[in-house]
Amino acid sequence: MHKSVRVEHQGAVMVVTLNRPEKVNALTRDTLFALREAFQAAGEDDGVRCVLLTGAGRGFCAGQDLDLGGGDADYAKVIRETYNPLILTMTHLEKPIVCAINGVAAGAGVSLALACDLRIASETATFIQAFVNIGLIPDSGGTWFLPRIVGLGRAMELAMLGDRVDASRAFEMGLVNRVVPADRLMAEAMALAERLASMPTRAIGLIKRAHYEGMEQTLAQSLELEAVLQKEAGQTADHQEGVRAFLEKRPPRFQGR
Repeated sequence: MHKSVRVEHQGAVMVVTLNRPEKVNALTRDTLFALREAFQAAGEDDGVRCVLLTGAGRGFCAGQDLDLGGGDADYAKVIRETYNPLILTMTHLEKPIVCAINGVAAGAGVSLALACDLRIASETATFIQAFVNIGLIPDSGGTWFLPRIVGLGRAMELAMLGDRVDASRAFEMGLVNRVVPADRLMAEAMALAERLASMPTRAIGLIKRAHYEGMEQTLAQSLELEAVLQKEAGQTADHQEGVRAFLEKRPPRFQGR
């Protein structure tokens, strides 16, 4: 694992930290490959039932590291080799991903946060779709996630104007799920991650899949997908445990199976 990404395990939660604080965790090729490696590892490890993504230092992620060059770069090649595989790995991971956003999230840093399933921001967090300010368009899934999360009109405003949005405004428009005091961010994010990790992991993963695939389907197709996935969920040990716990009037003890 490259040093720009730090991975720690806290119980059933894998904590993935962008670790270039001196660069506000700006993204490099090595960082993007390391992130994908971390999420792939999470998918292969039955002991991991939730991933918590955050950034070291004063900010979450400043986006692509522009110090590494630009202008003459083949951006399509870079995106296809680094960002696109990472974003697809995150969305295809059938385990929940929580994002704890400390400080600024800019450009591809916003896209990275949007690829997570739940987002918690500190009161000091800010968001900026900075691409237009350097003559580019949002990438890394930005044009796909943003209109689906905040609506087309707001997505256009954020992308075309490139204005900075504070945490309260981000919450109002649905960009983040929660806003908490800065000194409580990691505690609150970890509590949410631990709660998700204690839930029926297979069902959580199928819920994620149903929502992502459902956004591209007709109602009839989505209903059929629900039937297929419900059959799969109904065959899990956690479903059996949930029913037993309900009948016995006790809290369920899910094992993620």
